Amino acid sequence: MRRGEGGYTYLMVLFLVAGVGLLMAGTGQTWQARAQREKEAELLAVGVEMARALRHYHDASPEAAKTWPADLAVLLDDRRFPTPMRHLRRIYRDPMTGRAEWGLVREDGRIVGIHSLSDAVPFRRADLPPELGESAAEAKTVREWVFRPSAGSAAPVPPAGALPPDVRNARDVPPGVFDHDD
Repeated sequence: MRRGEGGYTYLMVLFLVAGVGLLMAGTGQTWQARAQREKEAELLAVGVEMARALRHYHDASPEAAKTWPADLAVLLDDRRFPTPMRHLRRIYRDPMTGRAEWGLVREDGRIVGIHSLSDAVPFRRADLPPELGESAAEAKTVREWVFRPSAGSAAPVPPAGALPPDVRNARDVPPGVFDHDD
């Protein structure tokens, strides 16, 4: 090898490493966008289900005392009736944050809506469910997507006997939710 040729090989290796790095960065950005879109889709599904459970709880209240829940846990085990009702199978984790913690919208101390605690900028701006309201398309962060029960959004909830026997062992149920005497 001649004296000046070693530098060209080194320069070619540097360009090759830089090219691979740029390719990997572009792939990473594409993967990250895809992952966020999937999380948003899951958030929409979970948020709608939880908003419908809030509506079902409200609609199941006795006529004279229509009320909203004070805590999400009562959606799992509503003991206002002789036979406890389940409006929701479990408290889901927020897909955007991965935690079982939700932002709660309250009126008079009662939960009337939920939202994610994520500050991610949403990709989705169209075809949003009615439980989000009309202003959701202009939201700057996913935290501004507030899921509220819409009129007629109550989905039929199966009777308690139709739930799988391992509901009490669901890992997403916060500790202490079922710590009471049956």
